[in-house]
Amino acid sequence: MTDNGYMSASQLYATLCERIPSSLSCDWDNDGLAVCADGSKKIGRILLALDPDGYAVDYAVNGGYDCLITHHPLIFSGLKAVNESDATAKKVLKLIAGGVTAMAFHTRLDAVSGGVNDVLATMLGLENVEVFGQNGEEIGRIGYLKEPTTTEDFAMLVKERLDAPVVTYASCGHPVHRVAVLGGGGAGDVHAAQAAGADTYVTGELKYHQLCDAPYSNMNLLEAGHYYTEFPVLEKLKNMLCEIYADCGKTLPQIDILNVTQIKTN
Repeated sequence: MTDNGYMSASQLYATLCERIPSSLSCDWDNDGLAVCADGSKKIGRILLALDPDGYAVDYAVNGGYDCLITHHPLIFSGLKAVNESDATAKKVLKLIAGGVTAMAFHTRLDAVSGGVNDVLATMLGLENVEVFGQNGEEIGRIGYLKEPTTTEDFAMLVKERLDAPVVTYASCGHPVHRVAVLGGGGAGDVHAAQAAGADTYVTGELKYHQLCDAPYSNMNLLEAGHYYTEFPVLEKLKNMLCEIYADCGKTLPQIDILNVTQIKTN
């Protein structure tokens, strides 16, 4: 691709890091610039996806994209070999061969202002939103509904707002008013949400026994699906990219969002 005003791969990553700094990432995380065979390559087409799974990688390579930006990291633990016997290494090889740069913004996108959990809080209508978390990792959000409601009615609202096929909930018998949210796998933050004063906690994934015990606790629990609680941030990320390109005067690339729930099979 000829240079007609597009950012390079390295420039794009550096600029995104200014908006979503790596300092916000949890210590155990491994997001960032995972695959970049040529940092000087101009980025004319960007694919946004929640997961760097095989489908997204194939879609990016076969669709002629220059960059795949995901929420979840492509490489989470260290690779011991780079060959086709390992699923992650196989994806890395395919991206390199296809000339696709891959980068991810994981827990830093959860934590950053306007990120995953702020988007989730806004979609569910929370007001006076604050951060919460544990061990210094304040990535969740907590706020109030305008009016208290029942767990059943709130579960229906969550299902409709997130376009989730199923929402599993367990009521402790208290009305829903002060709600904590954490997109994705939030089972480990149940106690942090309760300590922050939540009467209700919404996340993507919970443990079976946590739901079983909810009626005997002081907090309602709702499980809305890992994908459905995090996917909405991709539209926000697209808007951020548009702002970045407008601010720096670079040519805006084609930016597409991959929604795997809309894939139709024969």
